[in-house]
Amino acid sequence: MADTELPLFELPVVLLPGELLPLHIFEERYKAMIAHSMERDEPFGIVFADDDSEPAEVGCTAFVADVLERFDDGRLNIVVSGGTPFTIGERFEAPEFPAATVELIDLEAEAGEGDPEASERALAAFDELAREAAEDPDDVADAGEGDSYAIAARITLPPETKQKLLETRSEAERIRILARALEAVLQAVRRSQQLADVAQTNGHGQL
Repeated sequence: MADTELPLFELPVVLLPGELLPLHIFEERYKAMIAHSMERDEPFGIVFADDDSEPAEVGCTAFVADVLERFDDGRLNIVVSGGTPFTIGERFEAPEFPAATVELIDLEAEAGEGDPEASERALAAFDELAREAAEDPDDVADAGEGDSYAIAARITLPPETKQKLLETRSEAERIRILARALEAVLQAVRRSQQLADVAQTNGHGQL
């Protein structure tokens, strides 16, 4: 795909295609960015950046899905929806906000076939985690139908795992990464439950 210019929002979070993400907008340059996006019904880009590493070179487009609250000083509480992954060409400062030239990634062209066995593992681990998290047994989150991004968008994962999913071009490899990540989270949850059970018996138990 041809390069295009995109407003760039660097945050310590990773946005995936199809994911809904709440944001509190308070800096002037980002107020201008969101206003620009909403006025033109155009996306901006979200890219992972924190204090421990250089900003990522692969991000995801975002559209404003909902404005939850507007404050008198211009601050906003919004929800954005993840769109299309992109690779960054060159960062630059636009007159009002940071921007970059980016190349949008054609997911359908690059994904290829999936991995049915890994999909089953990912869905099974998701279901177990959803049951563990649900306060009401009749109100268990459903992974729904879809690819690795659709499943990952419905559960909290470490930014490093989400960034790896965003950067991986093969759907088969993405679903394998997701399956391993969800199984690791499930093992950690079960381990913590075992430790809690032992603690309740004053340590008189076997691990």
